[in-house]
Amino acid sequence: VMELVREQGYELGNVDATIAAERPKLKEHIPAMQQTLAEVMGAEVSDVSIKATTTEGLGFTGREEGFSAYVVTLLIAKV
Repeated sequence: VMELVREQGYELGNVDATIAAERPKLKEHIPAMQQTLAEVMGAEVSDVSIKATTTEGLGFTGREEGFSAYVVTLLIAKV
């Protein structure tokens, strides 16, 4: 995806992700996840924010049938 984004004249500003999952607890895995995403996207680790939360038992995530993720990405036009 980053290759396509760059071909269109944009560069990554930052990524802010929230992952909702009841289990496993993700806190200890977040630094490695940030490092991996930064490497794959050709970005700095400081440009990748990942947070984890639960849905307090609500919905398919709360029933432990899956995860959900919400991600906002800032793209900067190269001039």
